[in-house]
Amino acid sequence: KFNNGGIEYILFKTTDGVALVGNYDFMFMSFATEFFCDESISKFTDDSKQLYGFCDVNGIEVKGIVLDTSLAAYLLNPNSSDYSVKVLAGAYSLSPVKIEADDLNDFYQAEKEFVDSAAYIESLSVKLFSAIKENEQEKLLNEIELPLARVLASMEKTGFCVDKEGLEKYNEKISAELENSLKNVYDMAGCEFNLNSPKQLGDVLFSEDKLNLPHGKKTKNGYSTNADVLEGLRDKHPIINEILRYRGLMKLKSTYCEGLLKVIDNDGRIHSTLNQTETRTGRISSAEPNLQNIPVRTEQGRELRRFFIADEGKVLVDADYSQIELRVLAALADDKNMISAFLSGADIHSITASQVMGVALEDVTPDDRRKAKAVNFGIVYGIGAFSLSNDIGVSVTEADRYIKGYLANYSGVAAFMENAKKSAKEKGYAETYFGRRRYLPELQEKNAIRRGFGERVAMNMPIQGTAADIIKIAMIRVYERLKAEYPEAKLIMQVHDELIIETPEKDAESIVSLLKDTMENACKLAVPLTVEVESGKTWYDTK
Repeated sequence: KFNNGGIEYILFKTTDGVALVGNYDFMFMSFATEFFCDESISKFTDDSKQLYGFCDVNGIEVKGIVLDTSLAAYLLNPNSSDYSVKVLAGAYSLSPVKIEADDLNDFYQAEKEFVDSAAYIESLSVKLFSAIKENEQEKLLNEIELPLARVLASMEKTGFCVDKEGLEKYNEKISAELENSLKNVYDMAGCEFNLNSPKQLGDVLFSEDKLNLPHGKKTKNGYSTNADVLEGLRDKHPIINEILRYRGLMKLKSTYCEGLLKVIDNDGRIHSTLNQTETRTGRISSAEPNLQNIPVRTEQGRELRRFFIADEGKVLVDADYSQIELRVLAALADDKNMISAFLSGADIHSITASQVMGVALEDVTPDDRRKAKAVNFGIVYGIGAFSLSNDIGVSVTEADRYIKGYLANYSGVAAFMENAKKSAKEKGYAETYFGRRRYLPELQEKNAIRRGFGERVAMNMPIQGTAADIIKIAMIRVYERLKAEYPEAKLIMQVHDELIIETPEKDAESIVSLLKDTMENACKLAVPLTVEVESGKTWYDTK
């Protein structure tokens, strides 16, 4: 049991019952070191990342973990939201474990749920092992998920250095801009009101005696003023742009500036929690705070990256997979045209624009490329003509023509998408190149909207999930190489297709080469994986 970052006690399920070793004196660490470092002792746990984290802090290298019940259960059912031993014991219909209260006396009464969970580990592990083997997911568990837990524990421990003083000044700047924006809104509205109140804002925008802008039906809660409504009114009055600007600044200030300042630790770093069992596609997620969600679409949002810095004498090296999901799509679909485009080294979006729009490659305009890029990435997510038309500003008819032209040109992709839906419907799940599954009960729904969602996931999951698996493999190999070759360099962050290393300046060039080599060779596909690597003193400088 962990308490305030340390182990309060270790509870063992043994052949004779349940044994407790408490952290009462120096002898505990001696025992823990000997036990956890002994690879001949097979260990079953329900949270290997937390265990790795504790032991790493205390200089103990954990060996011999053969099963993490939460990771195994996640592979077997990624749709669940709870992988606790108690829930899993119920799901697998395990019989209650009988424990004599005298075995642990008062401790058992105080920690009954914890003791019962520990007692379930053995029988639960047998069930999970059997199911993993039946699904042929042993390699996925043993070569990706279990080793990754150690990597994530190390990343959480290291954290990301933050320029606190710079962030505080930026927060003050955003506060001043907020005040100015609010004044502009009041001036255009002709009155002061609570801009954070949807009801008051609706009255100002839509009432006949105020701005009287076009609006939907008024409900008991007033007029809707959500983002979609305001976006549709941008050209109706200049106040709309200012309101949207105000909301963006407010989000930047409250969620990011103030939110990040609150979680800077005493060591000057932010230690985000990296979740291994949260997403249904296999991607890693970040929380407390979510550093994967630092805004990049606006310059003010991108500015936040200036305050994520390398420690003194060090630099950040950022390696980003280029178009990994499209490359995975080309390989899984075995689409000759798309594979040829990637093998040529030419720009895939320009080639798509040329082939779909019927213009010479040299005549492709930046706007043509922008539209083709939206089609390329939209197809991966099963985009329809209506959504695409909104994204690229064309009619639904023209968007439909782009999609049909794309699927005609990349016929292998079209066949792959149809086969993916058919296979998922037959099997009940979509699957990645490495055998990760996502079960799709939505495909059996009578409701067309729910069924359509399931079909889009069936097409996308093999692509997004395979890309996630490749990045995990890359993380494990990068971590192992850094540990062996450049122990002062640390993997500190993963943002979707991007890895960030903090390294002494003297090793920066070597780390660039290491990252490029390791990541590009993480998986052999019919198309090359390419990685773009940049370095700098701040996260902003690496982009």
